[in-house]
Amino acid sequence: MREALRANRPLDRVLVARGTGGARLQEIVELCRERSIPLRFEPRETLDRASHTANHQGVIAFGAAHEYAELDDVLAGARLLVVLDGIEDPHNLGAIIRTAHAAGAAAVVVPERRAAGLTETVAKAAAGALEYLPVVRAANSAKILETLKSRGFWIYGVDERGDQLYSDAPYVQPTVFVLGGEGHGLHQNVKSHCDVLVRIPMAGPISSLNVSVAAGIVLFDWRRKAGPMDAAV
Repeated sequence: MREALRANRPLDRVLVARGTGGARLQEIVELCRERSIPLRFEPRETLDRASHTANHQGVIAFGAAHEYAELDDVLAGARLLVVLDGIEDPHNLGAIIRTAHAAGAAAVVVPERRAAGLTETVAKAAAGALEYLPVVRAANSAKILETLKSRGFWIYGVDERGDQLYSDAPYVQPTVFVLGGEGHGLHQNVKSHCDVLVRIPMAGPISSLNVSVAAGIVLFDWRRKAGPMDAAV
């Protein structure tokens, strides 16, 4: 693992078993902090489950299929961003990245914790879109939304209890769509940072769609309303 860190290989996160110590571990911790790689101290049982073995020496690294981008590097000229509030299924994350790229988004923003990272499964589901669409990793989704508001973005949360139908929303640009995780939807502190909550009407008793399907509906409605776009976006 030290060699991977020293060689600047893309890593999604590193797990360390609580109670583990020593000079080698301290070097790994310092290298993670230097490279801004999320570092979590978890019970040893968590590492056992993650590695499917107890023979992990107290440290596990998860490789990333692609480097993450910095927020400041994707804002110039951006008309559309997608912020994800805890998407845990890598297939959903990959599908959303692919759809966001096709709809003309400048970037997708994902949180560090309790969310899927840029794994090989995500890369396969994105079907090449990771090579063209930057993905930004944020320590806190609510703070990212505060930053984007200060930069002039309008924030639209997609929520089954939203006040406005997505098809009626005018989508002021530059636009941010916020999509919640499977099961829990948008967290309350994230909802509170949205300017508008939009909903997709459902004909049957099921109250919500798969998040990647919902993303496709609202993003291409935005694309339709936004008018012509540069094909290079």
